[in-house]
Amino acid sequence: MLTKDTVIADILDMDYAPEIIPLFKAIGMHCLGCAAASNETIEEACMVHGVDPDEFLDAVNAVIAEVNA
Repeated sequence: MLTKDTVIADILDMDYAPEIIPLFKAIGMHCLGCAAASNETIEEACMVHGVDPDEFLDAVNAVIAEVNA
């Protein structure tokens, strides 16, 4: 499961990245591979995009749980 402290660059290296990247793009995080985003945490990215990090993490972690089921 991901946390608020998970770094975006680390997410891109995870096996379930293809399933969760669309969630990032849906809230306006289109430059996941850019230098600024790659060092941001989920919480920092959510703050920049005006998204509640807890709600976003609930959605992301639900997708991860589904992939792992």
